[in-house]
Formats: sequence, structure tokens, C-alpha cells
Amino acid sequence: MLSARTTLVARLKDIENSVRGLLRGFGLRLPEALRGRWDAGVREAVAGHPTLLQILEPLLVARGALREQLILLDKRVRDAAKADRVCRRLMTAPGVGAIVAMTFRAAVDQPDRFRSSKQIGACFGLTPRKYQSGETDRTGAISRAGDASVRVALFEAAHVIMTRVATWSKLKAWAMNVAKRRGAKRAKVALARKLGVVLHRMWVDEIDFRFGQPAQA
Repeated sequence: MLSARTTLVARLKDIENSVRGLLRGFGLRLPEALRGRWDAGVREAVAGHPTLLQILEPLLVARGALREQLILLDKRVRDAAKADRVCRRLMTAPGVGAIVAMTFRAAVDQPDRFRSSKQIGACFGLTPRKYQSGETDRTGAISRAGDASVRVALFEAAHVIMTRVATWSKLKAWAMNVAKRRGAKRAKVALARKLGVVLHRMWVDEIDFRFGQPAQA
């Protein structure tokens, strides 16, 4: 299901990028965030250009069909996650929905194959590269090793925690402090890595996420 969903999402993005490219060729530009009114936004942009609408109509129809199938597949993923004991536990963590939980569950598979929860970050390419030669010791960007879908899922969950989740947690407080020192992007990568460790620990110890209590002023 996850592989099929990834394919549908990729094809949707391909069609949307193609439509944007065709519109740019005519000097037209779509807003970045159209969300549920994407088709309407395209039709508004080409109002008064009947020939251009005829060119884009097959792409809009194809996108609509893909969108319908993606909605059905998303429902199946949510239902499967709700029926799975491990996924239900993982989803008690902030920012972790059915897609993130199922992706993490499928990739880790057997949690006891990791001797330490801290190995999760390295396994899925969320730890910095290290280059050492003689007196040179340089830390680079993340390695991007392992399953990219897990890395993306954890990063998206981190983004949600930092930008949308209003409930206080030690995890979010830690990430916001990192953001103050090193910037939001690095904080999200660090939070994604930490979230992977937390999810693995929850799975192994069979405990739900603990939000904790905010510090008293």
C-alpha cells in the first residue's frame, strides 16, 4: 500500500509540474498553495484562453482520477494503521499519523534488530557525514543512507510538530531550543532523528508517548 501510494503521489506531482510548466510558457503562474481547489485555480488562470484549456483538460481529468484513487488508498492505510497495535501506539506521538506510523513500522519491521534506539538515525540517513583524513575532521550534511521514505516521513512529522502541533511536549520544546541556536531546518532534521529514536523506544518498551509537564515559570 505504501509503495502504491508513493507512486500515485509521484504521478500527481508530475502532472501538476507539467501543468505549471505549460502555464509558464504562456506567462501564467499558479499560486504555490492551492490545496483543495487546484483544478479551480488552473481553470481561473486560463479563463479567456479556450485553446489552452483544451490542451490542459486531459491532464486535469487524469489528475482528478489519480486524486480519487489516492483518497481511497489513504483510507485503506488509515484503516490498516488503526487495526495494527504497534501503529496505534506510534500514533500517540505528536506529528505521527497513519502514513508516518505505517512507513516506520514497515521499514523497521523487527525492532530488536537494533541493539540501540540511537542506531535508527544512522540507519535511515539522518546523521551527519564525517570526513576524517590526517588532521582534517569535517562534519557534513546528513548521509541520506537507507530507506528514503522513512527519512521523509520523519522529517515531515518533525515539521508538523514544530509548526502545527499546539500541545506542549518536551520533544517540541527541545526542537524549538535547537531552532533558536541553529535554525529551523537543522532543528527539523535533528527532531526527525530524535523522533525516530523515541518511536523505536516506544515500540520496544510497549509504552505510549508521554507529553510530560511544561516547566513552571
